[in-house]
Amino acid sequence: MKIAIIGCGLIGKKRASTLKDHQLVACVDIVLEKAQALAALYPGCKAFTDWHQILHTSNTDIDIDIDIVIIATLHATLAEISLAAITANKHVLIEKPAGRNTAELKPILAIAKKNHVHIRVGFNHRYHRAFLKARELIDQGELGELMFIRGRYGHGGRIGYDKEWRAQPHLSGGGELIDQGVHLIDLARWFLGDFSEVQGHAHTYYWDMPVDDNGFLMLKTPKKQTAFLHASCTEWKNLFSFEIYGKTGKIDINGLGGSYGTERLAFYKMTPAMGPPDTAMWEYPMADNSWETEFSEFIDDIKLNRPSKPSIDDAHAALKIVEEIYRISNL
Repeated sequence: MKIAIIGCGLIGKKRASTLKDHQLVACVDIVLEKAQALAALYPGCKAFTDWHQILHTSNTDIDIDIDIVIIATLHATLAEISLAAITANKHVLIEKPAGRNTAELKPILAIAKKNHVHIRVGFNHRYHRAFLKARELIDQGELGELMFIRGRYGHGGRIGYDKEWRAQPHLSGGGELIDQGVHLIDLARWFLGDFSEVQGHAHTYYWDMPVDDNGFLMLKTPKKQTAFLHASCTEWKNLFSFEIYGKTGKIDINGLGGSYGTERLAFYKMTPAMGPPDTAMWEYPMADNSWETEFSEFIDDIKLNRPSKPSIDDAHAALKIVEEIYRISNL
């Protein structure tokens, strides 16, 4: 597969490192030096500052054959570039949240079905080792019928965080809820399904910025299965915690590696006598391979012509919840 990456910052670099046997042929960034620095690491790769140059097939000055476009830009341009790539009949891996709002995703949904291209949204947390193990245990029926989820995700920001692009609504579409919160929403939907009731609020407690620094959610399925979620950038000590409760057991996932601590999964299995549960533990101290696993799955989607998940529909569902919380909170 021949691949173009649009957006050559931290995430673009991470995506480039996962390509393995596939060929990176174009790097695009509005800062030419960033595009050139990444392109220089891959023989034959060319650098550009304008994504239109590689997606407009009528441009005869650019001779690049592209199969897949990876889009890792600011939220403000994710949907626009995705739509152009799909229109040009390219497969697309778009970073979460895929857009600033659901309205930006609607034309993508329509064009993708018409053009028969594959679109995957970068909710890479589904591919952390602990979450793949959780999925396996749940699919095997080890937890019984699921009842509720409790999830927390947060960091402490950094000096100048309130001046970065994430703090500017026209670039980000919102604050902590649309940034890290969409990961929690996506994971909760992955295990419980669609939510029919959305409650909660988002608020700015600490940072001097016009977007939220904390989001609190209570989401319910039609069966009243509930997800309690909290995303925060006033956590001060980085934290990731995700608990899944079933009628016969519980899964407790903590850490994501790096500053979030070693990734661990504890499985508590109810005994016939109840009381203290049988306990099994898995620990994953190795480097995070979720980005690599996710991209490998995307390649298989294309080769096997199977639907990509997480999809643009999953991103749309997550953003719909984010929008409702912002509406309730008058943000």
